[in-house]
Amino acid sequence: MEEVKSWLESLGYSDFSLKIICADASLRNYYRVIFEKKSFVVMDATKLKSSLLPFIDVASKLLEVGVSVPQIIKEDTLNGYLLLEDFGDTLLANHLDENSFARLYTQALDEIIKIQKADTSSLELYDREFLIFEMSLMKDWLFDKYLSLELSIAQEEILEKSLAFIADEVLSQPQGVMVHRDFHSRNLMLVGEKIGVIDFQDAKVGAITYDLVSLLKDVYVYFEPQKIEALALIFRDKKALEVDDKTFIRWFDMMGLQRHIKILGIFARLHLRDGKSGYLKDLPLTYQYVIEAMTKYEELRPLKRLFDELDLKMRLA
Repeated sequence: MEEVKSWLESLGYSDFSLKIICADASLRNYYRVIFEKKSFVVMDATKLKSSLLPFIDVASKLLEVGVSVPQIIKEDTLNGYLLLEDFGDTLLANHLDENSFARLYTQALDEIIKIQKADTSSLELYDREFLIFEMSLMKDWLFDKYLSLELSIAQEEILEKSLAFIADEVLSQPQGVMVHRDFHSRNLMLVGEKIGVIDFQDAKVGAITYDLVSLLKDVYVYFEPQKIEALALIFRDKKALEVDDKTFIRWFDMMGLQRHIKILGIFARLHLRDGKSGYLKDLPLTYQYVIEAMTKYEELRPLKRLFDELDLKMRLA
């Protein structure tokens, strides 16, 4: 915190108060600054300076299409700091319940539609290789390192073929839109009547349902699948996509499988590599999403049987 204070002082600020807001799942920290009765946020990316230029780039692209993102007041990419507009403390996550989620999620769908209109130049592509790489995190970090599982050659083959199938299914749906990649209730703020969007620096170009899955199949909160599917179809209608219900929900489910398989690996990695063990409690819900989706499709029965053989439900409980 002393380094952050020194940086603020170098900008000419004095007599300010400073307190940490949170540390996110990466190496960034965030602080709230109160100066002359005004509130700002410092992003401290001194341990991850490479994330600042993408943040600045994506922020400008999102502002151009009317997405509410924090204004950048001061930037210091050399030292790893940004001074940002303060969106407050009102997370969408804290206001979701059975009575409010349909209304709030429907409002958030409009933000996804805006994001998908944004300029994608300079952003990397969510290609087949990267989709499979992300899913491989499950084996590397959850199976191998966290659970110490040893797969047979036959099991390895089932896993490899299944992940390739999921990647191909994801790529069969419309592509080419900006993907926030972490568009969920903890990265959405209620700012007055608007939804503010944060943590967008890892945006890529990818599938039309990616952010939709991030929002509606949020690994930190769960609502009935039938209600979630109904909201997914509202998104399809808002986008005026000419695709039948069954096909769109298949796109939605396959994208969810890719994302949640990846997250199983990421949560294990956060625990083992980064000492952030709080994410382990979110493994059961993430796994539940995976099982719910796999159960619906004949092509994924071998992967479902493999997960049953490995007794993952009990191991992650």
